[in-house]
Amino acid sequence: MDLKLKGRVAVITGASKGIGAAIAKTMAAEGASVVVNFAESREGAARVVTEIVSNGGKAIAIQGDVSKIVDIKRIFEESKSNFGAIDILVNNAGVGKFGPAESVLEEEFHRQFNTNVLGTVLAIQEALKHFPETGGSIINISSVASQNPGPYTGVYAASKAAIEALTLAYAKEFATRKIRVNTIAPGSTETEGARALINVMGKELENAMIAATPMGRFGTPEEIASVVVFLASDAAKWVTGERIKVSGGLN
Repeated sequence: MDLKLKGRVAVITGASKGIGAAIAKTMAAEGASVVVNFAESREGAARVVTEIVSNGGKAIAIQGDVSKIVDIKRIFEESKSNFGAIDILVNNAGVGKFGPAESVLEEEFHRQFNTNVLGTVLAIQEALKHFPETGGSIINISSVASQNPGPYTGVYAASKAAIEALTLAYAKEFATRKIRVNTIAPGSTETEGARALINVMGKELENAMIAATPMGRFGTPEEIASVVVFLASDAAKWVTGERIKVSGGLN
C-alpha cells in the first residue's frame, strides 16, 4: 500500500482529543511518526498513542504549553531524540471562550491570543530549526469564524484571523527554503468542544449551525484530518499560502 506520509515525522499540537487526535491517527495510518502534544489531558493523549501503536503506527505523547518557549523547545527536542528530523508541523492547539463584548476580560484575551497566535509563532520558530534541507510542511488550523464571525465570537475570531495572516506572510517568507505553509478553516465539527458549547447554549444552537451548513450536518474530525494529510503530502507540493475551508459549504 502506498502510504502518503511514509517516513515523515509530524508534530501535532493539541492532539489529545477532537480534531488534533484525528489528525494524529490519520497521519500515523499514512506512515508518519507522530508526536501527540497535549497541555493538560495526559490520559487523552495516552489513549491516542495507544490506539496508534496498537494499529502498528509510531507515536509518542509530549506535554507542553505552546505559549511557553521553554515548553516548545522541549517538545521539539524530545521529538527529534525519538524520531529524528521534523517534516511536518500542525498547529492545532487552540482555546476559545464566547460571550458579549462587555464580558471580555484582559486575562481571557491574553489566554486566547497566547495559545492561538503566540503558540503558533513559537512552534513555527522552533520547527524551522528542525526541518531538513529538503523542506517541510506547516498546517495551521483556523476556523470559518476568521472571515465570518458570529455574535459573541469576537476575540476567538480575531485570533484565528491572525493565524491566517501569519500563514500568508510565512508562506512567502519560507518559500525559498522549500517550506510550505497553509491554513485549514473547519466549519461546524463534531468535537468535545462543540458539544460542550451546545450543552451550554442549547439545542437551538445546534439546529442553527446545521441549518447554516449547506450539506446539512456537522463535519467529523476525520474529514478535517484527511485534508491535513493532503497538505502535508507530496500531492500538495505546489500548494502554499492557501486557506482551505473544510466546512460542508459553510462560509
